[in-house]
Amino acid sequence: MYPSTDEYSTDGSGVQDKGPQISGLVVQIMEVMPVVLARIRQKLLEMAIVICVILLVFWVALFLYGSFYYSFMPTANYITPVHFTYRTDCSTPHHAMCSFPVANVSLLKNGKHEVMTYSQPYQITLELEMPESPSNQQLGMFLVKMSLYSKTGQIIDVSARSAMLHYRSSLLKALDTLMFSPMLLSRVSEQKQSVMVELYSEFRDDSYKPTAGAVIEIHSQHIQIYRANLYIFAHFTGIRYLLYHFPLTSTLIGVMSNFAFLSLIIGLSYLQFCLGDRRSSGEEEIQEADFEFDMDQHDRKEREEFNDHSEPQHEGISKVITKSMLDSPITMGNKDTADSNSDEMEESIPDMGVDGSEHVEDEHICTLEEGEMILRQRNLSAMMFQTSQALTDTGDKNLNGIGACLSS
Repeated sequence: MYPSTDEYSTDGSGVQDKGPQISGLVVQIMEVMPVVLARIRQKLLEMAIVICVILLVFWVALFLYGSFYYSFMPTANYITPVHFTYRTDCSTPHHAMCSFPVANVSLLKNGKHEVMTYSQPYQITLELEMPESPSNQQLGMFLVKMSLYSKTGQIIDVSARSAMLHYRSSLLKALDTLMFSPMLLSRVSEQKQSVMVELYSEFRDDSYKPTAGAVIEIHSQHIQIYRANLYIFAHFTGIRYLLYHFPLTSTLIGVMSNFAFLSLIIGLSYLQFCLGDRRSSGEEEIQEADFEFDMDQHDRKEREEFNDHSEPQHEGISKVITKSMLDSPITMGNKDTADSNSDEMEESIPDMGVDGSEHVEDEHICTLEEGEMILRQRNLSAMMFQTSQALTDTGDKNLNGIGACLSS
Protein backbone atom coordinates (compact mmCIF):
# COMPACT_ATOMS: atom_id res chain seq x y z
CA MET A 1 0.00 0.00 0.00
CA TYR A 2 1.06 3.55 -0.68
CA PRO A 3 1.55 5.96 2.24
CA SER A 4 -1.26 8.37 2.89
CA THR A 5 -1.09 12.16 2.82
CA ASP A 6 -1.11 12.26 6.61
CA GLU A 7 2.04 10.19 6.70
CA TYR A 8 3.67 12.47 4.12
CA SER A 9 2.70 15.51 6.17
CA THR A 10 4.05 13.91 9.35
CA ASP A 11 7.37 13.08 7.68
CA GLY A 12 7.59 16.60 6.24
CA SER A 13 6.93 18.18 9.64
CA GLY A 14 9.70 16.00 11.18
CA VAL A 15 12.18 17.14 8.52
CA GLN A 16 11.12 20.75 9.06
CA ASP A 17 11.61 20.34 12.81
CA LYS A 18 15.14 18.96 12.32
CA GLY A 19 16.05 21.63 9.77
CA PRO A 20 16.86 24.40 12.31
CA GLN A 21 18.89 21.95 14.40
CA ILE A 22 20.96 20.90 11.41
CA SER A 23 21.48 24.50 10.33
CA GLY A 24 22.52 25.45 13.88
CA LEU A 25 24.92 22.52 13.98
CA VAL A 26 26.42 23.55 10.63
CA VAL A 27 26.84 27.14 11.89
CA GLN A 28 28.58 25.90 15.02
CA ILE A 29 30.87 23.70 12.93
CA MET A 30 31.70 26.63 10.65
CA GLU A 31 32.46 28.78 13.67
CA VAL A 32 34.64 26.15 15.35
CA MET A 33 36.56 25.03 12.23
CA PRO A 34 38.77 28.18 11.91
CA VAL A 35 39.76 27.91 15.56
CA VAL A 36 40.56 24.22 15.23
CA LEU A 37 42.56 24.76 12.05
CA ALA A 38 44.51 27.60 13.67
CA ARG A 39 45.34 25.40 16.65
CA ILE A 40 46.41 22.52 14.40
CA ARG A 41 48.58 24.88 12.35
CA GLN A 42 50.16 26.23 15.54
CA LYS A 43 50.85 22.73 16.88
CA LEU A 44 52.42 21.64 13.57
CA LEU A 45 54.62 24.74 13.58
CA GLU A 46 55.71 24.06 17.14
CA MET A 47 56.50 20.41 16.29
CA ALA A 48 58.52 21.48 13.25
CA ILE A 49 60.51 23.96 15.35
CA VAL A 50 61.16 21.31 18.01
CA ILE A 51 62.33 18.78 15.40
CA CYS A 52 64.64 21.33 13.79
CA VAL A 53 66.12 22.24 17.17
CA ILE A 54 66.67 18.55 18.04
CA LEU A 55 68.42 17.90 14.72
CA LEU A 56 70.57 20.98 15.12
CA VAL A 57 71.57 19.98 18.65
CA PHE A 58 72.36 16.44 17.45
CA TRP A 59 74.63 17.65 14.66
CA VAL A 60 76.36 20.07 17.02
CA ALA A 61 76.90 17.23 19.51
CA LEU A 62 78.32 15.01 16.76
CA PHE A 63 80.62 17.79 15.58
CA LEU A 64 81.87 18.41 19.12
CA TYR A 65 82.65 14.70 19.62
CA GLY A 66 84.46 14.52 16.28
CA SER A 67 86.53 17.58 17.14
CA PHE A 68 87.38 16.12 20.55
CA TYR A 69 88.36 12.76 19.05
CA TYR A 70 90.53 14.37 16.37
CA SER A 71 92.36 16.61 18.85
CA PHE A 72 92.64 14.11 21.73
CA MET A 73 93.49 10.90 19.90
CA PRO A 74 97.05 10.71 18.55
CA THR A 75 98.16 8.72 15.53
CA ALA A 76 97.40 5.08 16.27
CA ASN A 77 99.87 3.58 13.81
CA TYR A 78 102.27 4.83 11.20
CA ILE A 79 103.82 2.68 8.47
CA THR A 80 106.49 3.90 6.10
CA PRO A 81 108.78 2.02 3.69
CA VAL A 82 112.50 1.91 4.36
CA HIS A 83 114.88 2.19 1.42
CA PHE A 84 118.48 1.23 2.19
CA THR A 85 121.47 2.66 0.38
CA TYR A 86 125.17 1.67 0.41
CA ARG A 87 128.41 2.55 -1.32
CA THR A 88 129.84 0.47 -4.17
CA ASP A 89 133.14 2.29 -4.79
CA CYS A 90 135.20 -0.05 -2.71
CA SER A 91 138.85 -0.74 -3.55
CA THR A 92 138.64 -4.50 -3.09
CA PRO A 93 136.40 -6.53 -5.44
CA HIS A 94 135.65 -9.16 -2.83
CA HIS A 95 132.51 -7.41 -1.48
CA ALA A 96 129.60 -6.16 -3.49
CA MET A 97 128.81 -3.59 -0.82
CA CYS A 98 131.52 -1.27 0.39
CA SER A 99 129.46 -0.03 3.39
CA PHE A 100 126.62 -1.04 5.65
CA PRO A 101 123.09 -0.55 4.33
CA VAL A 102 121.75 2.80 5.64
CA ALA A 103 118.30 4.37 5.34
CA ASN A 104 117.08 7.84 6.36
CA VAL A 105 113.38 7.84 7.29
CA SER A 106 111.32 10.97 7.84
CA LEU A 107 108.85 10.91 10.77
CA LEU A 108 106.81 13.93 9.65
CA LYS A 109 103.38 13.83 8.04
CA ASN A 110 103.53 15.67 4.75
CA GLY A 111 106.85 17.07 5.90
CA LYS A 112 105.21 19.37 8.51
CA HIS A 113 103.49 17.60 11.41
CA GLU A 114 105.14 15.18 13.83
CA VAL A 115 103.94 11.60 13.76
CA MET A 116 104.39 10.97 17.47
CA THR A 117 102.51 12.88 20.18
CA TYR A 118 104.25 14.13 23.29
CA SER A 119 104.26 11.82 26.35
CA GLN A 120 102.50 9.06 24.41
CA PRO A 121 104.31 5.69 24.47
CA TYR A 122 105.03 4.15 21.04
CA GLN A 123 106.37 0.81 19.86
CA ILE A 124 108.81 1.11 16.93
CA THR A 125 109.47 -2.05 14.91
CA LEU A 126 111.46 -2.71 11.73
CA GLU A 127 110.22 -5.45 9.41
CA LEU A 128 112.76 -7.08 7.07
CA GLU A 129 111.68 -9.45 4.28
CA MET A 130 114.72 -11.64 3.64
CA PRO A 131 115.00 -14.56 1.21
CA GLU A 132 116.11 -17.96 2.49
CA SER A 133 119.25 -17.79 0.45
CA PRO A 134 122.53 -19.52 1.41
CA SER A 135 124.09 -16.09 2.01
CA ASN A 136 121.48 -15.10 4.56
CA GLN A 137 121.56 -18.55 6.18
CA GLN A 138 125.31 -18.28 6.60
CA LEU A 139 124.99 -14.72 7.82
CA GLY A 140 123.88 -15.66 11.30
CA MET A 141 123.17 -12.75 13.64
CA PHE A 142 123.38 -9.17 12.46
CA LEU A 143 122.91 -5.82 14.20
CA VAL A 144 120.24 -3.22 13.44
CA LYS A 145 120.89 0.31 14.74
CA MET A 146 118.41 3.20 14.81
CA SER A 147 119.24 6.84 15.63
CA LEU A 148 116.45 9.39 16.17
CA TYR A 149 117.17 13.05 15.45
CA SER A 150 115.34 16.37 15.75
CA LYS A 151 114.67 19.09 13.18
CA THR A 152 118.01 20.69 13.96
CA GLY A 153 119.84 17.42 13.34
CA GLN A 154 120.56 16.75 17.00
CA ILE A 155 120.62 13.07 17.98
CA ILE A 156 117.80 12.39 20.47
CA ASP A 157 118.18 8.66 21.15
CA VAL A 158 119.96 5.61 19.77
CA SER A 159 118.78 1.99 19.83
CA ALA A 160 120.49 -1.20 18.60
CA ARG A 161 118.98 -4.68 18.32
CA SER A 162 120.22 -7.97 16.93
CA ALA A 163 118.27 -10.29 14.61
CA MET A 164 118.64 -13.36 12.41
CA LEU A 165 116.65 -15.76 10.22
CA HIS A 166 114.65 -18.56 11.81
CA TYR A 167 116.43 -21.88 11.59
CA ARG A 168 114.97 -24.68 9.47
CA SER A 169 116.61 -28.02 8.80
CA SER A 170 117.31 -29.34 5.31
CA LEU A 171 114.59 -32.02 5.66
CA LEU A 172 112.01 -29.40 6.66
CA LYS A 173 113.06 -27.26 3.73
CA ALA A 174 112.64 -30.22 1.34
CA LEU A 175 109.18 -31.06 2.67
CA ASP A 176 108.10 -27.43 2.56
CA THR A 177 109.32 -27.10 -1.00
CA LEU A 178 107.53 -30.29 -2.02
CA MET A 179 104.30 -29.27 -0.32
CA PHE A 180 104.14 -25.73 -1.72
CA SER A 181 105.69 -26.53 -5.10
CA PRO A 182 102.53 -25.65 -7.08
CA MET A 183 102.31 -22.24 -5.38
CA LEU A 184 106.02 -21.70 -5.75
CA LEU A 185 105.85 -22.58 -9.44
CA SER A 186 102.90 -20.24 -9.97
CA ARG A 187 104.75 -17.52 -7.99
CA VAL A 188 101.90 -17.13 -5.56
CA SER A 189 104.29 -17.61 -2.63
CA GLU A 190 108.03 -17.24 -2.19
CA GLN A 191 110.69 -18.83 -0.06
CA LYS A 192 111.27 -15.91 2.30
CA GLN A 193 111.00 -14.93 5.95
CA SER A 194 109.79 -11.77 7.65
CA VAL A 195 112.09 -10.75 10.46
CA MET A 196 110.54 -8.34 12.99
CA VAL A 197 113.10 -6.26 14.88
CA GLU A 198 111.63 -4.34 17.84
CA LEU A 199 113.78 -1.25 18.25
CA TYR A 200 111.67 0.54 20.93
CA SER A 201 109.01 -0.97 23.13
CA GLU A 202 107.84 2.29 24.76
CA PHE A 203 109.32 5.39 23.22
CA ARG A 204 108.07 8.78 24.47
CA ASP A 205 108.71 11.83 22.38
CA ASP A 206 110.14 14.95 24.03
CA SER A 207 108.14 18.16 23.64
CA TYR A 208 111.32 20.29 23.72
CA LYS A 209 113.07 18.18 21.08
CA PRO A 210 110.43 16.55 18.88
CA THR A 211 111.54 13.73 16.65
CA ALA A 212 111.80 14.61 12.98
CA GLY A 213 113.43 11.51 11.49
CA ALA A 214 115.47 8.36 12.03
CA VAL A 215 118.61 6.80 10.56
CA ILE A 216 118.50 2.98 10.31
CA GLU A 217 121.71 1.06 9.72
CA ILE A 218 122.29 -2.72 9.34
CA HIS A 219 125.75 -3.78 10.37
CA SER A 220 126.34 -6.40 7.71
CA GLN A 221 127.74 -6.23 4.20
CA HIS A 222 126.42 -9.66 3.14
CA ILE A 223 122.77 -9.29 4.04
CA GLN A 224 120.16 -9.63 1.35
CA ILE A 225 116.77 -7.91 1.71
CA TYR A 226 113.65 -7.92 -0.43
CA ARG A 227 111.97 -4.97 1.26
CA ALA A 228 111.73 -3.25 4.65
CA ASN A 229 109.00 -1.34 6.49
CA LEU A 230 109.01 0.73 9.66
CA TYR A 231 106.00 0.35 11.98
CA ILE A 232 105.12 2.80 14.75
CA PHE A 233 102.27 1.67 17.03
CA ALA A 234 100.79 3.71 19.89
CA HIS A 235 100.11 2.05 23.25
CA PHE A 236 96.88 3.60 24.51
CA THR A 237 95.78 3.62 28.12
CA GLY A 238 92.76 5.01 29.96
CA ILE A 239 90.26 6.98 27.88
CA ARG A 240 92.34 6.67 24.73
CA TYR A 241 92.29 2.89 25.06
CA LEU A 242 88.46 2.92 25.24
CA LEU A 243 88.14 5.38 22.35
CA TYR A 244 90.42 3.30 20.11
CA HIS A 245 89.31 -0.24 20.94
CA PHE A 246 85.58 0.50 21.39
CA PRO A 247 84.85 3.20 18.80
CA LEU A 248 81.10 2.63 18.35
CA THR A 249 80.31 2.52 22.07
CA SER A 250 82.52 5.54 22.73
CA THR A 251 80.89 7.47 19.90
CA LEU A 252 77.39 6.70 21.16
CA ILE A 253 78.21 7.68 24.74
CA GLY A 254 80.05 10.84 23.69
CA VAL A 255 77.37 12.08 21.30
CA MET A 256 74.53 11.38 23.74
CA SER A 257 76.43 13.13 26.55
CA ASN A 258 76.97 16.21 24.39
CA PHE A 259 73.33 16.11 23.30
CA ALA A 260 72.08 15.93 26.89
CA PHE A 261 74.40 18.75 27.99
CA LEU A 262 73.38 21.03 25.11
CA SER A 263 69.70 20.24 25.69
CA LEU A 264 70.09 21.14 29.36
CA ILE A 265 71.72 24.45 28.46
CA ILE A 266 68.99 25.29 25.94
CA GLY A 267 66.25 24.36 28.42
CA LEU A 268 67.75 26.49 31.18
CA SER A 269 68.21 29.39 28.77
CA TYR A 270 64.58 29.13 27.68
CA LEU A 271 63.38 29.05 31.29
CA GLN A 272 65.58 32.03 32.13
CA PHE A 273 64.14 33.92 29.15
CA CYS A 274 60.56 33.18 30.21
CA LEU A 275 61.25 34.08 33.83
CA GLY A 276 62.97 37.28 32.72
CA ASP A 277 59.89 38.33 30.74
CA ARG A 278 57.62 37.61 33.68
CA ARG A 279 59.95 39.41 36.04
CA SER A 280 60.15 42.46 33.79
CA SER A 281 56.35 42.59 33.46
CA GLY A 282 56.01 42.22 37.23
CA GLU A 283 58.53 45.01 37.80
CA GLU A 284 56.61 47.24 35.41
CA GLU A 285 53.39 46.56 37.30
CA ILE A 286 55.13 47.31 40.61
CA GLN A 287 56.55 50.54 39.21
CA GLU A 288 53.13 51.56 37.97
CA ALA A 289 51.61 50.80 41.37
CA ASP A 290 54.37 52.75 43.12
CA PHE A 291 53.85 55.68 40.77
CA GLU A 292 50.11 55.69 41.41
CA PHE A 293 50.72 55.46 45.17
CA ASP A 294 53.16 58.38 45.02
CA MET A 295 50.69 60.43 43.02
CA ASP A 296 47.97 59.70 45.55
CA GLN A 297 50.26 60.67 48.41
CA HIS A 298 51.24 63.84 46.59
CA ASP A 299 47.62 64.80 45.92
CA ARG A 300 46.66 64.07 49.51
CA LYS A 301 49.56 66.16 50.79
CA GLU A 302 48.59 69.06 48.53
CA ARG A 303 45.01 68.87 49.78
CA GLU A 304 46.13 68.88 53.41
CA GLU A 305 48.43 71.85 52.83
CA PHE A 306 45.66 73.72 51.04
CA ASN A 307 43.21 73.02 53.85
CA ASP A 308 45.78 74.20 56.39
CA HIS A 309 46.21 77.48 54.48
CA SER A 310 42.51 78.01 53.75
CA GLU A 311 41.20 77.56 57.32
CA PRO A 312 43.00 80.60 58.82
CA GLN A 313 41.85 82.79 55.94
CA HIS A 314 38.25 81.71 56.37
CA GLU A 315 38.39 82.22 60.16
CA GLY A 316 39.86 85.70 59.65
CA ILE A 317 37.06 86.71 57.30
CA SER A 318 34.43 85.37 59.69
CA LYS A 319 35.99 87.30 62.57
CA VAL A 320 36.06 90.54 60.57
CA ILE A 321 32.41 90.15 59.58
CA THR A 322 31.31 89.35 63.11
CA LYS A 323 33.24 92.26 64.55
CA SER A 324 31.70 94.68 62.04
CA MET A 325 28.26 93.43 62.99
CA LEU A 326 28.93 93.80 66.66
CA ASP A 327 30.41 97.29 66.29
CA SER A 328 27.22 98.48 64.44
CA PRO A 329 24.27 98.15 66.86
CA ILE A 330 20.89 98.33 65.26
CA THR A 331 17.52 98.23 66.92
CA MET A 332 14.86 96.57 64.94
CA GLY A 333 11.19 97.33 65.23
CA ASN A 334 9.90 93.86 65.58
CA LYS A 335 11.08 90.23 65.34
CA ASP A 336 9.13 89.43 62.18
CA THR A 337 10.96 92.11 60.27
CA ALA A 338 14.32 90.64 61.33
CA ASP A 339 13.25 87.16 60.24
CA SER A 340 12.13 88.44 56.88
CA ASN A 341 15.43 90.28 56.43
CA SER A 342 17.35 87.12 57.29
CA ASP A 343 15.33 85.19 54.72
CA GLU A 344 16.08 87.81 52.10
CA MET A 345 19.78 87.65 52.99
CA GLU A 346 19.82 83.85 52.47
CA GLU A 347 18.12 84.20 49.10
CA SER A 348 20.55 86.96 48.12
CA ILE A 349 23.54 84.58 48.49
CA PRO A 350 23.97 82.85 45.13
CA ASP A 351 24.73 79.14 44.81
CA MET A 352 28.46 78.52 44.28
CA GLY A 353 27.82 75.22 42.59
CA VAL A 354 29.17 73.29 45.60
CA ASP A 355 27.21 70.45 47.09
CA GLY A 356 26.40 70.97 50.73
CA SER A 357 27.30 67.40 51.56
CA GLU A 358 30.86 67.70 50.15
CA HIS A 359 32.03 71.30 50.72
CA VAL A 360 32.02 73.81 53.49
CA GLU A 361 30.12 77.03 52.94
CA ASP A 362 29.52 79.56 55.67
CA GLU A 363 26.04 81.07 55.28
CA HIS A 364 25.27 84.09 57.47
CA ILE A 365 21.69 84.53 58.63
CA CYS A 366 20.45 87.71 60.31
CA THR A 367 18.14 87.10 63.27
CA LEU A 368 16.71 89.43 65.89
CA GLU A 369 16.21 88.15 69.38
CA GLU A 370 15.26 90.35 72.35
CA GLY A 371 15.95 93.62 70.47
CA GLU A 372 19.55 92.84 69.41
CA MET A 373 21.05 91.77 66.04
CA ILE A 374 23.20 88.64 66.20
CA LEU A 375 25.04 86.67 63.48
CA ARG A 376 24.18 83.04 63.12
CA GLN A 377 26.56 80.77 61.20
CA ARG A 378 25.44 77.45 59.88
CA ASN A 379 27.88 74.72 58.84
CA LEU A 380 26.64 73.04 55.68
CA SER A 381 29.42 70.37 55.40
CA ALA A 382 32.64 68.96 56.88
CA MET A 383 34.93 70.35 54.13
CA MET A 384 36.30 73.89 53.48
CA PHE A 385 36.42 75.85 50.25
CA GLN A 386 38.84 74.54 47.60
CA THR A 387 40.30 77.80 46.32
CA SER A 388 41.12 81.20 47.78
CA GLN A 389 38.97 82.87 45.11
CA ALA A 390 35.95 80.97 46.38
CA LEU A 391 36.70 82.19 49.89
CA THR A 392 36.99 85.77 48.67
CA ASP A 393 33.72 85.53 46.80
CA THR A 394 32.09 84.06 49.90
CA GLY A 395 33.42 86.95 52.00
CA ASP A 396 31.98 89.45 49.55
CA LYS A 397 28.63 87.67 49.67
CA ASN A 398 28.70 87.71 53.47
CA LEU A 399 29.39 91.45 53.46
CA ASN A 400 26.50 91.99 51.06
CA GLY A 401 24.28 89.92 53.36
CA ILE A 402 25.32 92.00 56.36
CA GLY A 403 24.65 95.19 54.46
CA ALA A 404 21.20 93.93 53.63
CA CYS A 405 20.62 93.13 57.31
CA LEU A 406 21.86 96.57 58.36
CA SER A 407 19.69 98.33 55.82
CA SER A 408 16.70 96.44 57.04
